Amino acid sequence: MTLDDDIYELHAIKYAECSRLRRECFIAADPHDSAPMPLDYYVWLIRGTRRSFVLDTGFGPDVAARRGRRLLRSPAEGLAMLGVAADQVQDVVISHMHYDHAGNHAMFPAARYHVQDREMAFCTGRCMCHGELRRPFEATDVTAMVTRVFEGRVRFHDGASELAPGITLHHVGGHSLGLQVVRVRTRRGYVVLAADASHFYAHLAERRIFPIVADVPALLEGYETLLRLASSPDHVIPGHDPLVLARYPASAPGLGGIAVRLDADPLPSPG
Repeated sequence: MTLDDDIYELHAIKYAECSRLRRECFIAADPHDSAPMPLDYYVWLIRGTRRSFVLDTGFGPDVAARRGRRLLRSPAEGLAMLGVAADQVQDVVISHMHYDHAGNHAMFPAARYHVQDREMAFCTGRCMCHGELRRPFEATDVTAMVTRVFEGRVRFHDGASELAPGITLHHVGGHSLGLQVVRVRTRRGYVVLAADASHFYAHLAERRIFPIVADVPALLEGYETLLRLASSPDHVIPGHDPLVLARYPASAPGLGGIAVRLDADPLPSPG
């Protein structure tokens, strides 16, 4: 192992988007707040000198059409822009099993999947008898993961664990009962990929809550975990905020608005 084997490049790759109003993004929001607050959908690439990882797998065109999302490119196309072939990826971390994080079942045929015990128990157990709780899940995503279990392609994690030197997984729950976040050592310090532990920067900054939530106390405690794990609040990356693309430099020339380097320092604020 070389000295830098535990320091990683980190990329956010946008693959889809949808329109939403600010009042739809917070519990107890002002019902008259009609300011736009769109969601971007990302997958994340963690690239090391010898080994790379992908966080989440997105959704495909059928789900996009059914749920009213605009699919811009497949996650595989986004990864290819960074020189990564999806069919060669060896490790995929699933933050949680919601439709926008766990689809595209055939996209990573060589990968082992990393999932929290509690997330699989949640999405295959009695909680899915309730329509409101199962609404963010797609049955085909869940059954695909069960199939991978029987194929020997899933590694389960219970709480906090080391995925590789410089990368750790941490269960926080909240938005989904088994949601996990990823802490990555980068050249600028420890960056935490929050996924849906914080949808927008505003959720963490204001301690507000996105309307899809399985455990409110766990979600609020999760904010403290994010800040404890990250080198600073600026090192926490929310899961759906379009500002991520504005705050960080493009991963490569021509990829502005598509992929950004999260291991780089944030760009100066305008003005």
